[in-house]
Amino acid sequence: MSSHSPGGSQTRSSAALGRARDPVAWTELIQLVKTAVAAVLAWVLAARFFELPQSFLAPWAALLVVHATVYRTLSRGVRQVTGAVLGVLLAWAVGNLMGLSTTSVSVLLVVGLVIGAARWFREESTAVAATGLLVLTTGLSGRDHVLLDRLFDTTIGIVVGLAVNLVVWPPLRDYAAARAIDAVDDALAELLSDMARDLREPTTEDVVEGWVDRTRDIDEDVDRAWSLLRQARESSRLNPRRAAVGLRRSDSYEEVLRQEEQAVAEARSMARTLRFSVSGVVEWEPDFRRRWLDLLAEAADAIAATDDERVAAVRVELNRLTDDLGTTDLPTRHWPEYGALIVNLRNVVTAMAGVAAQNPVVVPRYADGRRVLRAGRSGPWRGPRRRSR
Repeated sequence: MSSHSPGGSQTRSSAALGRARDPVAWTELIQLVKTAVAAVLAWVLAARFFELPQSFLAPWAALLVVHATVYRTLSRGVRQVTGAVLGVLLAWAVGNLMGLSTTSVSVLLVVGLVIGAARWFREESTAVAATGLLVLTTGLSGRDHVLLDRLFDTTIGIVVGLAVNLVVWPPLRDYAAARAIDAVDDALAELLSDMARDLREPTTEDVVEGWVDRTRDIDEDVDRAWSLLRQARESSRLNPRRAAVGLRRSDSYEEVLRQEEQAVAEARSMARTLRFSVSGVVEWEPDFRRRWLDLLAEAADAIAATDDERVAAVRVELNRLTDDLGTTDLPTRHWPEYGALIVNLRNVVTAMAGVAAQNPVVVPRYADGRRVLRAGRSGPWRGPRRRSR
């Protein structure tokens, strides 16, 4: 009898189908194929067409220059060409003045690394020294025509890499940024839901401290989303695809991330207030406890469902809770705590109402000046599927 259940097979099939339809995964796969194509094409041109003696340098340069964005490919290519030229010239000068010796190698490395330390070279900080070392130690520094061939080889690889990355589906990293932004509110909704559930029972300080730690984890998710957004912005520079225009013009990503940052900060403040309550063994007034926890749970569900109307309704109910409590005879010493929790939750839902209105984040496109959505056969991509609760 087979031990595999139909449900497990269906789950694996669904996961495989999801990966097959994942635009981020396809972008990465296409980029890998493009890198290989650029390297092979550079090799064919250098070895078969131009019949250059150092033809291995062409695919090597192509491999190094094909990057995640067209802009980075171009800027990296310019630096690589410059580094190669300076390295060859440095090897030529040191070789002709000092020959090949320990002293000449030392001088070349020191000078090459000093040049590479300039801010302009950035990732290519060792290109000058590495190129010069290879030319000097292989005895090519005194053979001018071979040096020119080396520069030609390198230039072929860089030009081919740039052309392939520019012409064949230039990468646009907008989906990766949208997915990272969507993941933040998922994590925040899950945290708020856990808080609402755990607070209905006696809670320890360790549990509350765990909530604070989770807000720091979400902060890291926000930082990662900002990083991917910067990469997405860079990917739209010098990108000939019409889709890049929408990414350059839209500022919706930044606005969503700023609101999520505010919501996470308020959630951390709320968790710290709850930690003081737990450590002080504060007994909440029953009506406040029931109503505030219900609103906390509703806020979590509304954020998870990206329902901006439900999120906004929580704010209305919080105002009603404040008005109702203002007419009751509550112990004065508890009001600062109640007020802090109400304000924190109100700020969370205020920030997340704007996020929910634009979330799941869609990728903006512009056609004839009008904002549209890129859609496949199954409609516009709208981020990862929400977990059922």
